[in-house]
Amino acid sequence: MRTCLLLVVSILAIVTTVTTVTTVTTVAADAPRPNVIVIMADDLGFSDVGCYGGEINTPVLDGLAAKGMRLTQFTNTGRCCPTRASLFTGLYSHRAGIGHMVNDRGYPAYLGRLNDRCATIAELLTPAGYDTLMVGKWHVGTDAPNWPRQRGFTRFYGQPTGGGSYFTRKTDRPFVLDDKPYEPTEPEPATYYKTDDYTDFALRLLNEQRAGGKPFYLHLCYTAPHWPLHAPEADIERYLATYQDGWDVIRERRHAKQKALGLFASDVVLSPRASEAKAWTEVPEKARADWVRRMAIHAAMVDIMDRNIGRVVAWLRETGQFDNTLIVFLSDNGASAEVVDRGESGSVIGAKGSFAGFNQPWANASNTPFRRWKSIVHEGGIATPFIAHWPTGIPAGRIVHQVGHVIDVVPTVIDLAGVTYPTAIGDRALAPLDGISLRSVLTTGTVQPHVPLFWEHEGNRAVRRGDWKLVAQNGKDWELYNLASDRSELHDLVKERSEIAEELITAWQAWAMDVGVVMPNEFKKKAK
Repeated sequence: MRTCLLLVVSILAIVTTVTTVTTVTTVAADAPRPNVIVIMADDLGFSDVGCYGGEINTPVLDGLAAKGMRLTQFTNTGRCCPTRASLFTGLYSHRAGIGHMVNDRGYPAYLGRLNDRCATIAELLTPAGYDTLMVGKWHVGTDAPNWPRQRGFTRFYGQPTGGGSYFTRKTDRPFVLDDKPYEPTEPEPATYYKTDDYTDFALRLLNEQRAGGKPFYLHLCYTAPHWPLHAPEADIERYLATYQDGWDVIRERRHAKQKALGLFASDVVLSPRASEAKAWTEVPEKARADWVRRMAIHAAMVDIMDRNIGRVVAWLRETGQFDNTLIVFLSDNGASAEVVDRGESGSVIGAKGSFAGFNQPWANASNTPFRRWKSIVHEGGIATPFIAHWPTGIPAGRIVHQVGHVIDVVPTVIDLAGVTYPTAIGDRALAPLDGISLRSVLTTGTVQPHVPLFWEHEGNRAVRRGDWKLVAQNGKDWELYNLASDRSELHDLVKERSEIAEELITAWQAWAMDVGVVMPNEFKKKAK
């Protein structure tokens, strides 16, 4: 039997009110509608890019941040598939059918694909006159009926499932162009690298759509820096010296830089080193070179991604579309602590044939100053960099401490595009949006209140209302934090402020019932 969840009618009040219409309509605007490019990194830590505290060379992203806006409290769902489901639809991932990953687990919230009650951003923008392009990792539907073209995108190149080698397309995770498996007409070059390939196709599709004169929406989903750790040796070598001092020093340096940049107040404390990681001074000398190389490869992958984003920015400038293009950059979850060490015997980590991750100690550093990592919904798992750049619409150089979630991207984009969210598309009744538009935040830099936000992934769960966040790992007790004074989640107030904790527990239970959450122990019971 499903764990008892208390249904509270008042929770329905948190859902954003939407206009009741039955078709996608546009709203007249004096200014031209912006082009939109949403760029998503994969397993990027909160502090990896330079403008969020990192030492990795990311001049393109840093430049966009300097001339645009950074949000310091934007969040994802903590895992790749659910984040993408919410990012594409404006709904909580469970409501969209992807409460976990892309396997059907036998419940409506766990279909492993986008359901018929959600509309993708492409299904909203394409009828409104946009060319909608998808390049990279899709990961919200593995089989052909659930690929991007079947969900409204006009063009698609990439992998329905994502993952695999960076040095070849010849893997068990096929590439697709539009509706069919991609079969290149030329031999694969020896210098093939997936991040470059995704950018090549993004630019190709952008050039092809120009003739129609329509505004465009490009969803560019890189797989970098998700494992396997793969990068050209010359790029790796540039970072080997950077990480010789180990993860403890890197965490301290990043935290100091974050405060100097104004991302956090001076009293925000660096979380203790993860219990899964040794002090660097305790790491045997003979093991250090391997650890240094892992982080150097991760850094190289981020560096290469930044250079490729630079190619897209250069194209926008060359074609005269830079000023009226909104560019958004974020990550699908925090850095990954998954212990990955497989590959061909004798292969060097970072080279073709290797298959490794950078594992828990470096994930902890990448998520500075927070605790935990990917899949867990403490801040280290869900906090993401969020850079927004739009010369004609966003004031330059702002750091805004706005709370946000990936469910807010669709409402914001359609608001800027003058598109009203429908109650139905054809005979498909749609669930109302869960997210809210952050248009006024982007265009004015003014913080606005946010409706309560909720998370659940593999039994890890959380709710945030204002500055209060209630959070728990699967099978563990609830913890309560005031993020205004304790962003690193170090001082649990669940006993001192039990009345707030009880309110938030009730709210989370109501939300979980509403969206169809099934806890891990219930899946196990069903399996028996």
